[in-house]
Amino acid sequence: MVDHSRALRLADRIKVIVAKTLERGVKDPRLGFVTITDVRVTGDLQHATIFYTVYGDQKERRDTAAALRSATGMLRTEVGKNITSRLTPSLEFVPDAIPENADAIAALLREAHERDSASAEQAKGASYAGDADPYEKKDEPEGA
Repeated sequence: MVDHSRALRLADRIKVIVAKTLERGVKDPRLGFVTITDVRVTGDLQHATIFYTVYGDQKERRDTAAALRSATGMLRTEVGKNITSRLTPSLEFVPDAIPENADAIAALLREAHERDSASAEQAKGASYAGDADPYEKKDEPEGA
């Protein structure tokens, strides 16, 4: 039976452990400015997927990914020492797409704002195509 609350607590604990270990314990010069954004643990607590972002360009992202791959064993050992579980989950590092998605959404919002501004400019000098009030008045009697 899957205990989702236990998996969530373990994921939060792994997030803290990995973040602290990356900050203090990993001395790899390839490791850039890494932020652990999320951790997801399977229901059987055997596998943890760690999502991260890296501040910098593509080269720094590639170097950081290589540094995380090489430090996975050491990080798993630290996780095993600091959790109260019979088995230590395997760790997988996945780059998070949050910054790219945020940039794409911001670009779409800018485009929508520009189109709204252009539409408002067109509407300023516009007038109705027909009469000023094309709708029938209910106060007037028919045939008058």
